[in-house]
Amino acid sequence: MPALLDGAKRLLVGRPVASDRLGHTLLPKRIALPVFASDALSSVAYAPDEILLTLSIAGITSYVLSPWIGAAVVVVLLTVVASYRQTVHAYPSGGGDYEVATTNLGPSAGVGVASALLVDYVLTVAVSISTASQYLAAVLPVFDGHERTVAVAAIVLLTLVNLRGVRESGRALAIPVYCFMGAMGLLAVVGTLQALTGNLHLAESAGFELVAEPGFEQGLVGLGGAMLMARAFSSGCAALTGVEAISNGVPAFRRPKSRNAATTLLLLGLVSAAMIVSILYLANRTGVLYAENPHEQMTLDGQPLPVDYTQNPVIGQIAAAVFHDFRPMFYLVTAVTGLILVLAANTAFNGFPVLGSILARDGLLPRQLHTRGDRLAFSNGIITLAVAAIALVWIFDAQVTRLIQLYIVGVFISFTMSQLGMVRHWTRELRTVVEAPVRRRMERSRAVNAFGFGLTSLVLLIVLLTKFTRGAWITLLLMAVLFVMMRAISRHYEQVSEELALDDPAAARSLPSRVKAVVLVSRVHKPTMRAIAYARATRPSSLEAITVGVDPGDVEELRRDWAALDIPVPLTVLDSPYREITRPVLEYVKSLRTSSPRDLVVVYVPEYVVGHWWEQLLHNQSALRLKSRLLFTPGVVVASVPWQLDSAERAGDGSHWDEPALPWKPGA
Repeated sequence: MPALLDGAKRLLVGRPVASDRLGHTLLPKRIALPVFASDALSSVAYAPDEILLTLSIAGITSYVLSPWIGAAVVVVLLTVVASYRQTVHAYPSGGGDYEVATTNLGPSAGVGVASALLVDYVLTVAVSISTASQYLAAVLPVFDGHERTVAVAAIVLLTLVNLRGVRESGRALAIPVYCFMGAMGLLAVVGTLQALTGNLHLAESAGFELVAEPGFEQGLVGLGGAMLMARAFSSGCAALTGVEAISNGVPAFRRPKSRNAATTLLLLGLVSAAMIVSILYLANRTGVLYAENPHEQMTLDGQPLPVDYTQNPVIGQIAAAVFHDFRPMFYLVTAVTGLILVLAANTAFNGFPVLGSILARDGLLPRQLHTRGDRLAFSNGIITLAVAAIALVWIFDAQVTRLIQLYIVGVFISFTMSQLGMVRHWTRELRTVVEAPVRRRMERSRAVNAFGFGLTSLVLLIVLLTKFTRGAWITLLLMAVLFVMMRAISRHYEQVSEELALDDPAAARSLPSRVKAVVLVSRVHKPTMRAIAYARATRPSSLEAITVGVDPGDVEELRRDWAALDIPVPLTVLDSPYREITRPVLEYVKSLRTSSPRDLVVVYVPEYVVGHWWEQLLHNQSALRLKSRLLFTPGVVVASVPWQLDSAERAGDGSHWDEPALPWKPGA
């Protein structure tokens, strides 16, 4: 069975990679861009949708503002990109926002930022995969109603790809990401040319009427209209998610790491901005309508839309209009858009494990997250992210309109804290620098980060005001839980470190006065003989065998066999009137400690090693209970003496562990 499991693992994730091959896993820019930027690039698949969906509440007249809202989102995007270009140069270790906040704002701020980033990475996977499942259902109606199952399967598949290693996953995902970029570029160029020449077809929803919801019959006027615009802007800011992943992934770049990461950030910002602007422009020119409840908000010739009407995403409607006379291109755009949404989650699969490793190194998360797997990927972090994302997808039934409300809160908290930390960083550095050119460069960097702080703070305030009651409170609650958990883990590791520190090295090296060995015996057989032989080989100060007298007949038989073999170890029978086994042994071992507190007691426990899981249920139960209780007894060492049954030898490599010869001649 172990060999079969190992073979399956090798088939799925590949052969182990030696540690000295770590340098070969570093990414060039052409691979790093699809690996780390796929999340932000994919935002064009749902950020414009969310803008139009929110504006639809006020009716079709509000759509005239969508390009301006998109422009505002682009300004924030480019500002954040410029700010993070400063971060990757100042903090190239991969800690990103967490390191910036911890270094400049204090440990509590760092933990807060880390909790926000961890939650955002999980939501990135859940939102991206859920959106992709909806695109798939739009193209292939057979999957309609099965989006949740499709999303879970996609997360599992992406997990297996990433467990093979960063470089391997990057190569596998580079072609689809570049195909998406090419398809979107072609869509933008062809659509713009058609719009300028008057040959652009209208979208399938352009002939519908969009009915404003109660209270918005007059459009975007008054306080309600302003709040709706703010909501649309905050929803569109989902396009910024994933920008921070590059600052966390700097160690994965080839040298010069900081410069390559900064270049990748610039490419990401320019491409994403161009895509968002072009999609909103073409949506406006093709007359795309997009509503959360089309059967209630849209009408055709004064009648509500049919119940079986399926509303296609914005990009799908634009592609159908632009490539009206060439359907294969429509299917290609829709397919690569759905695929990029799956791959967008890959950004989180690269960012979350690296951040988790850094947090584990600092004692804020379990240390298992710090170690790399046999493929040099942070396997435990990858699996943790997958499990958390699957839980969210399952709970929210893969519905993007519900998940999106939880989104971007965490990332803008990290944006804001990071920019404030960078302002303090440059202010501190300026106190120690006197060279004029260097000071001017630092002052420009501080100005960029200060502007970024002001802008992201404003966006964060808008997000909290417009999304808190619609689900953002869940994100804040998850962040608070993570914050408390990480602080508790940190305190635990600190307490354990203090407890284990050497107060007196000389006393720590001192030996116990005596070593008393005790062998647990149930009957005279090969495991018992092995345990006695090993105990005698350690030459303890005293050695005895003990058994619990539950059945008088069994005890008498044990005495006869013991005497017949003339075993040179005294046998002690512990009385047990209530037929207990664990309690008499514990009390006897404690009595040995009480009589001589400076002595060490070593308890040898014979155990069967079995080859099948069901055999474990039939053996070793008493031994497991005894061991679990003895481990909590001070001054007691538990030594397991294994005996491999035939089933274990067959399940292993087939080699036999020969029974040691008895150190005495029976009957002598």
